[in-house]
Amino acid sequence: MHIFKGTNFDFLRWRWHAIVLSWVVILAGGFAIWSRGIPMGVDFAGGTVVIAQFEQSVSIEQVRTALDRSFQGGDTVVQSYGDASQNQVMMRVPQVGAEQGGALSSMQTQIESALKQGSMPAFKVVGSEIVGPVVGQELRSRGFWATVLSLIGLLFYIGLRFQFSFGVGAVVATVHDLLITIAFLAFFRYDMSLNVIAAILTITGFSTNDTIVIFDRIRENLRSHRRDALDHVINLSINQTLGRTVITSGTALLTALALFFFGGEVLHGFAFTMVVGIVTGTYSSVFIAAAIVSFWRGSTARAAAHAPATVAAPAPQQPGRSKQNKKRAS
Repeated sequence: MHIFKGTNFDFLRWRWHAIVLSWVVILAGGFAIWSRGIPMGVDFAGGTVVIAQFEQSVSIEQVRTALDRSFQGGDTVVQSYGDASQNQVMMRVPQVGAEQGGALSSMQTQIESALKQGSMPAFKVVGSEIVGPVVGQELRSRGFWATVLSLIGLLFYIGLRFQFSFGVGAVVATVHDLLITIAFLAFFRYDMSLNVIAAILTITGFSTNDTIVIFDRIRENLRSHRRDALDHVINLSINQTLGRTVITSGTALLTALALFFFGGEVLHGFAFTMVVGIVTGTYSSVFIAAAIVSFWRGSTARAAAHAPATVAAPAPQQPGRSKQNKKRAS
């Protein structure tokens, strides 16, 4: 299926604009994390999450006031959950004390007691989750190392499969995707949870696959366009794979949007991360990864090692010898 035919967009012309835009978003995200922090889900921070459904509409401030009487320290998180018409509220309190089964389950009982003592409307618990601090720290460490090791493996694979400059471009583009995605998570205050880590690792693979497709076409065109400048070959390759990129990213984006709007509150963080990751992954494959390869190797035709062998020209004969040869021939 061809949706683009004969396109000739100069993508590398906008590489500096793309790099500046990415730096603006990354720095803004860094400032948001520095000033407000990035919220950690119960998977990493540890604690108890209780989702209560009230018979009547209640405000977030009412629920927070009721919990503050029993849980001091200001670390309690209260926010609306799901559809507003269902009157559901999610409450999260940090885990305190020994990490034992009885101590963990008692936290949910304390939350229910605090709501009843606060003269809240009748409610029922529709969901709960309990994670101890040791488990949360272990999950956080594993999520970090899973991301780092995937980047190292990516650099080695593409470096061996293509060239080292291509591997650097792919890794820089992937790190770019991670930083942009984390920045948007900080902007919209989504919790960093195991679902979000799973989405980050998923978009890492998605972005890498798109980048490899473009790199493979660049390698093929370098063989058939030996005399062309590298920037021209990169632009040609991106234009040739543009239809495939749009179809693949478009279908994946529609799936992520369906999860975001119809998947429920539990999948909101995962779906949001996927939406941001698909968009920025496609963007980085076209602009960032290709730009890194162009900067690394320069805009020359090809490396000297890949240039075709030249045939030495015959040495010019001296005029006197040529006349003697003619006389001998006659």
